Amino acid sequence: MAWYNPKDWFTKSNPAQEYISYAEGANIGSTSNVSYTTAFDRLESVNRGVNLLVNACSSLDYDIRDKVIDGIVAGVRVRNLQQLLNYRPNPYQSVQDFRSSIFTDFILEGNIFIYYDGVFLYHLPASNVQIITDTKTLVSSYTYNGTVEMSPNEVIHIRDISSHSIYRGSSRLAAADNSIRTLSKMIAFQNQFFENGAVAGLILTTENTLSKVAKDKTIAEWSVKYSPKNGARRPMILDSGLKPSPMASSTFQELDFDVSIKTHDTKILKAIGIPPILLDGGNNANISPNLRLFYLETVMPIVKKYVSAMERFFGYDIGPITTDVSALQPELKDIASYHSTLVNAGILTPNEAREELRYPKLPGADEIRIPANIAGSAADSSVGGAPKKPDAPKPP
Repeated sequence: MAWYNPKDWFTKSNPAQEYISYAEGANIGSTSNVSYTTAFDRLESVNRGVNLLVNACSSLDYDIRDKVIDGIVAGVRVRNLQQLLNYRPNPYQSVQDFRSSIFTDFILEGNIFIYYDGVFLYHLPASNVQIITDTKTLVSSYTYNGTVEMSPNEVIHIRDISSHSIYRGSSRLAAADNSIRTLSKMIAFQNQFFENGAVAGLILTTENTLSKVAKDKTIAEWSVKYSPKNGARRPMILDSGLKPSPMASSTFQELDFDVSIKTHDTKILKAIGIPPILLDGGNNANISPNLRLFYLETVMPIVKKYVSAMERFFGYDIGPITTDVSALQPELKDIASYHSTLVNAGILTPNEAREELRYPKLPGADEIRIPANIAGSAADSSVGGAPKKPDAPKPP
């Protein structure tokens, strides 16, 4: 057991950090696969799934309360932080553009890097940010493209879970890497099927030996005149002993990987935490519970990572505002009923309940309510039971 002066506990470093730094490396760059951004641009399921998740995370505003810790930076007021998080992060981006950029990085790259210049917040593309480790503290500095150096007090870093690094998170698409590659190859094969003019429906045979020039000429004419792209309706004149011979037909319908494509789409959506039923559409009774599950198990944990990083950096109590999210309304109804019960039972004051629900306090609502379900017994335990009968009149 390590013994040290309690007065110095704020500055005591992790004794294993030196070895962690050596194991991780001095400079840690992006490990995200380039194919993930390509898949986002070309695969419908990846693009739609990432868009759905990013839009859901970006739609939440934040409520800022009292100062709870010192934070990394000082001098930021509640009003200024309210503006940065909900209205104007910097002079060049709207708050939705800013949030969309950082949460897209979080899904595709597994990390968010935000630069704070003392006044505004700026998004740093995660793929170009390198982390410089430190043998005593966790991070020595950050560099952008290996040229622009920034201190840990200027950068807010939010990372997703990783199985191999404590510095950088892993892309959520990494778990679906095999499905992404397979799906890309299947779609490319289908496209190539059309580009090559499909497969011929018969083989031309001849008893004569044709020269290479004759073969190439015949194949070229066949490709031009009888390609499905040109209708494939004109008859072919067979001469010089050419005879038609049927072969196993291969049609696009037989080469359609609809079931396999749907299977891989489902795997990709599950990897990034989206119930596939949300993209199926239609009048399905399971959409509402799956949408609620999507917010509770996927969106809110990501938002909480963002909130936790902002609380550590600025030192204020920050909470997401979920009252406008219809998928979470049943939960809010249960919470309201729960707090009402505690208030009416005399366990919490009305203002304590309002504070937990992130509503402003009301004057005169700091007293415990005394349950009055049994007349008099709650105020005074010696008083209660059936009302006493008046004394009988004395006889004259």
